[in-house]
Amino acid sequence: MSTDASIRAADTRADTRALSAAAAAAGHAPSIHNTQPWRWRVTSNELDLYLDHSRGLEVTDPDSRLAVLSCGAALHHALVSLAAAGWHALVARMPNPAHPDHLAQVRLDHQIPVTPAAVRHRQTIALRQTDRRPVVSAPVAADKLHSIVTAAESAGAHLHLLRPDQVYDLATAVDHAQRAEADEVDWRTELAYWTGGTRPLGTGVPDSAIGDRASQTTVSGRDFGHYGDLPISEAHENVATFAILYGLEDGKLDWLRAGEALSAAWLTAAELGVSVLPLSATIEVAVTREQLRRLLADVGYPQLVLRFTTADPAGTAAPHTPRIPAEQVIERA
Repeated sequence: MSTDASIRAADTRADTRALSAAAAAAGHAPSIHNTQPWRWRVTSNELDLYLDHSRGLEVTDPDSRLAVLSCGAALHHALVSLAAAGWHALVARMPNPAHPDHLAQVRLDHQIPVTPAAVRHRQTIALRQTDRRPVVSAPVAADKLHSIVTAAESAGAHLHLLRPDQVYDLATAVDHAQRAEADEVDWRTELAYWTGGTRPLGTGVPDSAIGDRASQTTVSGRDFGHYGDLPISEAHENVATFAILYGLEDGKLDWLRAGEALSAAWLTAAELGVSVLPLSATIEVAVTREQLRRLLADVGYPQLVLRFTTADPAGTAAPHTPRIPAEQVIERA
């Protein structure tokens, strides 16, 4: 093999390693009920993202809105990994109209300097987690909220911070949504599957991530139908900031971009010592999703509700949820 050919082969292997590492990093992304509904295909210089319906929620998420949003978060995680490895990537979202489950194609473009911010984001991916515990602490500072909003906007979606009076409207909508879902036997069965002992290995919400009692909060968290093992304080948390993540349109591309914005906002929040809790119940029920749209004054379409609180001052972290082994979700051509 000639020297030039050897160099090209080595470059190809390096490209493939960077893409494989990006797909593996994406496995840490947040997803609805930790279903991780993504599948990746790695070639020599491309990374393709697909929606995997085998880990979809047929009752909770029949149109795959939240599954696509989850895949968007995974896509952003992958791009963060590539930036930390010194790569600028070109992204084609929804690249093949004939195959709507092909959500994105990432192609390596050229190498770039690695910035401290990129490295910090990559490190935060492994540290980010969902903490359902209410924490009694000071409100999140306005400058931190501004940084989080800016991060979401930089990734293609928007965050509307709710006023105190709107929080009570949100609380009513959340209670309505959870009662509506709890009345459906199929919904309860699906929820029990993903939060019980029968869920697929490496997925779902274990008891270690579910509170051992109801949280004392203005806006209710997810009712999983049973209590878990996560110790919950009896104190009432009433200084949280709530926000609606939204897009200007309401198609699959907008859901994907909302997921990217969720990842960008969450990584930024984690670096600023802000805890994030996604609340999806009002998105899952059509009536309450429309109620959220009215809170946006009809300027956009709600994709998710987020709760921001100052991270636990004691520094105790909630357990991480399990993850599917990378080799089960990454196909190498």
